[in-house]
Amino acid sequence: MMSFKMGAMRYGQYIVRRTAGPRSYRKTPHQWQLRMMATAAEKPLVSSSFGHLKFSYANASSNVKRTSLPNFWLRDNCRCSSCVHQDTMQRNFNTFEIPEDTQPSQIETNENGVKIRWSGDAHESFYPWDFLEFYLQSDKRSPEPIEVEHFGAQGPQNPPSLKYGDFLANETEAVGRLTDHIRRRGFSFITEVPVKSAEPTEKLLEKIAFIRQTHYGGFYDFIPDLALADTAYTNIALGAHTDTTYFTDPAGLQAFHLLSHTDNSSKNSGENLGGQSLLVDGFYAASILKQEDPKAFEVLSRVKLPWHASGNKGITISPDKPYPVLEMDEGTGKLHRVRWNNDDRGVVPFDSEYSPDEWYKAARKWNEILRRKSTEYWFQLKPGNLLVFDNWRVLHGRSAFTGVRRICGGYINRDDFISRWRNTNYPRDEVLKRIIG
Repeated sequence: MMSFKMGAMRYGQYIVRRTAGPRSYRKTPHQWQLRMMATAAEKPLVSSSFGHLKFSYANASSNVKRTSLPNFWLRDNCRCSSCVHQDTMQRNFNTFEIPEDTQPSQIETNENGVKIRWSGDAHESFYPWDFLEFYLQSDKRSPEPIEVEHFGAQGPQNPPSLKYGDFLANETEAVGRLTDHIRRRGFSFITEVPVKSAEPTEKLLEKIAFIRQTHYGGFYDFIPDLALADTAYTNIALGAHTDTTYFTDPAGLQAFHLLSHTDNSSKNSGENLGGQSLLVDGFYAASILKQEDPKAFEVLSRVKLPWHASGNKGITISPDKPYPVLEMDEGTGKLHRVRWNNDDRGVVPFDSEYSPDEWYKAARKWNEILRRKSTEYWFQLKPGNLLVFDNWRVLHGRSAFTGVRRICGGYINRDDFISRWRNTNYPRDEVLKRIIG
């Protein structure tokens, strides 16, 4: 049993107790660097001062952005079992019943963190050092670090792939690998999926998250019979595009499984019937556009366009507002999402800082890059091989074909995909830190 000596210091009218002694920290997977680890000698002295909790470091050059945290902010972020429901992780109290001038009546520190007894209701809160130090050094939590790997005509080196049996052997591990492949590389294959019916494919997708319902239904299983008014239900060639541009929240993942391809008029049924699949890395294409024509990149990221789905009777779907082709993350300035299907695009407006002529010129350059041999990744889907890809990043298409192809698959929401990725690749406590703060 490790023992610690207790010391006491007086700051104004409040007693501050500290515990001296060594500290140890657990390393977490993926080497998450959530805070600067402090040694025992670097622990600050803690005191109450003018509506804030003040942290005084012996080393004046300590790497901090601030030396105090607001009392009200601290009280609102108490994570004890009475303040936060430990099953739902939801706040259990009304923030605005806390007095605006709440302050500590007692402060104690030890090697793990700071305990505060609050005036008024005498509630006790405990704040771990890693929480306090993080917000002394940083303004907010950042998203999980991702190293995106672009791909071109050759596809990724060693195309990401899992086997159907992997999901039966260890579902969590397999889903973690699958979602991480997609998050970093844009897509993944799953091989050896049964083809006698579409049900195994449906059940497999549901291991990621629930299948999204749209005006086309949920899980789809179709042949090119124009049962629904969309060119996907034909046998014509389709250029590279993203799906569901007309939704405020486009589908996050899309999946295709070719169950069969036959042509009774062909002697070599299933061979030379066309229908090759096409993937284009939209993030890679956008990086080329930005390098070769910065103004075109700017135009496509600034001009907001109408998008629509109006082909089926009684259906006229459009997003909550116009969106640009290239959507940027306001926080990081990086590309966040590609929204591109020229067939679903409405009229280019006149209300932008750039004219329609400038938009068409920029879009022509974008279209030319998407059609380059160096960016088009072509391959032949075969029965048993399921393709799952990031619809916010990867554009897809196909060549024309003859005969009858039976395709099944579905859409999965982006938020559900990211949630599943997080929870199968990172420890739960680290996920909550990223999400809650």
